[in-house]
Amino acid sequence: MLKTYRQFPIRQIAITLLVGLFLFGGDVFAQKKEKKKRKKKGNATAMAEKPVIPDPVKVTSVEGITEYMLGNGLRVLMFPDPSKQTITVNITYLVGSRHEGYGETGMAHLLEHMVFKGSTKHTNIPQELTDHGARPNGTTWLDRTNYFETFSATEENLKWALDLESDRMVNSFIKKEDLEKEFSVVRNEFEMGENDPESVLSERVISTAYLWHNYGNSTIGSREDIERVPIDNLQAFYRKYYQPDNAVLLVAGKIDEAKTIKMINEYFGYIPRPTRVLQPTYTVEPVQDGERSVTLRRVGDVQAIGVAYHICGNAHPDYPALDVLQGILTSEPAGKIYKALVETKKASSQYAYSFTNKDPTFLYFNASVLKDKDLEDAKKTMLATLDAVPTMEITKEDVDRAKNEILKTLELTLRNTERTGLQLSEYIGAGDWRLVFIYRDAIEKITPADVARVAKFYFKPSNRTIGLFIPEETPDRVKVPESPNVDDLVKNYKGRAVVAQGEAFDPSPANIENRTKRGQEPNGLEYAFLQKSTRGNTVRANITLRMGDEQSLQNKQTIASFTASMLNKGTKTLNRQQIKDSLDKIKSQVFIGGGGNNVVVNIESSKDNLPKALAIVNDILKNPVFDANEFEKLRQESIAQIESQKSDPQGLAFTAFQRTMNPYPKSDVRYVGTLDEQLENVKNVKLEDVKKFYTDFYGASAATVSVVGDFDEPTIKNIISTSLGTWKNPTPFKRIQAVYQDIAPSANAIKTPDKANALFLAGVNLPLQDTDVDYPALILGNYMLGGGFLSSRLAVRIRQKDGLSYGVGSQLSGAPFDKSGSFMTYAIYAPENAEKLEKAFFEEMNKVVTEGFTEEELKAAKAGWLQSRSVSRSQDNELSSRLNNYLYYDRTLAFDADFEKKVEALTAEQVNAAMKKHVDPKKISIVKAGDFDKKPATGTTGTAPGVQGSGKN
Repeated sequence: MLKTYRQFPIRQIAITLLVGLFLFGGDVFAQKKEKKKRKKKGNATAMAEKPVIPDPVKVTSVEGITEYMLGNGLRVLMFPDPSKQTITVNITYLVGSRHEGYGETGMAHLLEHMVFKGSTKHTNIPQELTDHGARPNGTTWLDRTNYFETFSATEENLKWALDLESDRMVNSFIKKEDLEKEFSVVRNEFEMGENDPESVLSERVISTAYLWHNYGNSTIGSREDIERVPIDNLQAFYRKYYQPDNAVLLVAGKIDEAKTIKMINEYFGYIPRPTRVLQPTYTVEPVQDGERSVTLRRVGDVQAIGVAYHICGNAHPDYPALDVLQGILTSEPAGKIYKALVETKKASSQYAYSFTNKDPTFLYFNASVLKDKDLEDAKKTMLATLDAVPTMEITKEDVDRAKNEILKTLELTLRNTERTGLQLSEYIGAGDWRLVFIYRDAIEKITPADVARVAKFYFKPSNRTIGLFIPEETPDRVKVPESPNVDDLVKNYKGRAVVAQGEAFDPSPANIENRTKRGQEPNGLEYAFLQKSTRGNTVRANITLRMGDEQSLQNKQTIASFTASMLNKGTKTLNRQQIKDSLDKIKSQVFIGGGGNNVVVNIESSKDNLPKALAIVNDILKNPVFDANEFEKLRQESIAQIESQKSDPQGLAFTAFQRTMNPYPKSDVRYVGTLDEQLENVKNVKLEDVKKFYTDFYGASAATVSVVGDFDEPTIKNIISTSLGTWKNPTPFKRIQAVYQDIAPSANAIKTPDKANALFLAGVNLPLQDTDVDYPALILGNYMLGGGFLSSRLAVRIRQKDGLSYGVGSQLSGAPFDKSGSFMTYAIYAPENAEKLEKAFFEEMNKVVTEGFTEEELKAAKAGWLQSRSVSRSQDNELSSRLNNYLYYDRTLAFDADFEKKVEALTAEQVNAAMKKHVDPKKISIVKAGDFDKKPATGTTGTAPGVQGSGKN
């Protein structure tokens, strides 16, 4: 996987960037020599006494995280959290696309893929990850590469993970035959980003902004470099950078620190410190001496504008002020650019981002413009707004609002051990893990004067990329300051007091059930409370409102969706901005979404702030004002989202697949319209319809509320009782029955010209309920067929063996009340490989029906599936959601315990019989979308070698 220049905003799939440094012959030779030395030592060392390994040395401790140094140079971060029943092992290598040399673009990311192909002691890594129920991945970025796995907190699992990472640090195979297969998988990943014009635009703008520094190169690299990389070069790159003195290992979660650091030394300490010396990169991007421009012409449905400014690196004192300025400009709805473009309807959306980089980086702005809007007018408005930044008035309110938003995100991250552990990779790449705390401290101290200073210094036309070259007699340029010495910056940093630690919570169904309290309010609302001590006193809550019935909701699909989306756009006491500011101040996250016959509210907060967050949510749910201006902005955003799918293979394929498998009448609330129908509905929806829908349907008579974490139960119970416990639905809620529909098998191919990636969807409806006798066997059968981490039958064949797809898998479900379920598979692939992909898919499907699974496969699948269930119950957000759903299903966690016992007792014969009975390949319907007029690549096997990285590895 690699990160994307579009990171958080907009789409799921996007392009990313990689770069690098030359490999020098001397270094490669030294590494080869060192490897031979190790081999010669082999047998003799095994027979002799183990070498004496120096004890780890404690370096520093900040806010619950302690750094140690091993004798071979490996830095180790320990982050114990007894409240988590999971452990995350994350190893960060200080190598990314910045370190690639000429002809080596994409090498760091390609190597990331190869490290999953096996090592001396761990020959089938995807299978091991699945067997241990792990949540793993690897990511490549500009300054670093990391690998992580989160798993149930057992000593056996921890030893396995440490053994895995220590072995693949120096003993990964990096075989030529594996490389030849992985070429097309990475190219498939590359092509996913190529489908998104806005992602490609950001890549073009950034590459134009940089003349020499590797930050201007996409992390995915050049397709030609990836396809032509010699295996010897890749192996040399691996031996040079994958060494203990170039890595930082982090272990976070439920661990005994003293015992774990000793264990780490046993697994990693024996690896010798290499003799080669890594030279720091030294390329400095020259001062930009004039505005630059780039134009992209591709198939698409929404226009876009991108503007990039060179700015300092993350460790520089200007960076926090620039982050605050970014929030002031683009935060919705108060942002200056948002008001200038979106509120005036010149653009449908806008966003900005910058990265946590070691060297001077960039700040990127983007705006999406509908096809019927004037792009040139939007561009002029955007540039005029940016030109006014150096002289604009910056108030304390502006600064405090942006700071609150940043600090909220940081605090929510730092409360969560897993998130913190993985986020630290970014700061490690930027110079040191402690930079995250230094950045937080700096944000708190930012003043309007600081923001005004950086606005004036960096926001100059000569320092941006967009538009035309304009000669100037006296160029006004920006020389971006170098990053400070990070060692000096962090040397005496002590940090703050460690946040409150949580309890060691047992995630077993029996313990959860024993700790959960349930009840019902007079109006029918049901609740489930699970109190437990958590790190940072965090708490998660879920509220689900249910409304209407099949008859009363006819022809109201779009109205229901708009009503839910308008809830947080303003109340009788708070406007949209005030709602956002209020939540930011109490460092709470609230998500509201829904449509059809339900609305879902997810809350993440702390013990002290949950009552305030619930008060805001109550105001949002019960006192919305449905502002006309916000309604029109929502309409524009919805139109842009739908239109962006018109040439996108994913949007087209998913819509067609849903229409094929669920052909409800057009008036039914479950009906899925064509994109044109959806567009027409959005254009025709009226504010009066939304207000009437709210008045006719909203209430809490059929609501369910769940709260998990650290909270005061009597207080929360009283708030829910008084706010929602008396709120009744005007129209009674009645469950809409899930109806099984026997769909005749069909095949639908949708052509999407000039799109590099294609999507394959296949499935069949099943008369299946999750209480049926065969359901446990089907769930495990599907897990072996298309679940797990790259170790399922479909993944091994289509991705690992044939190299045809970046992402492939399957899903199986049964309804809780009715006999209505489904089996569905998916694959992302190059359109020229459609025939090969479908052939491989049906061969594997037929093998399941004719040959079945082995007892060995079943044993491994059971262990992995059961551990993954435990990991899921260890996540408070997932546990709260489950308790919420179970209130509606009238279930307890005893259902889970019983279900898992049934899975444990399964035999291969039972699983094979169930799969053969229910999943018939001859009844499967197919929908695919892509540029199928493309000719198959020549001179390669499978697909033409080529690659990218962006999601999972």
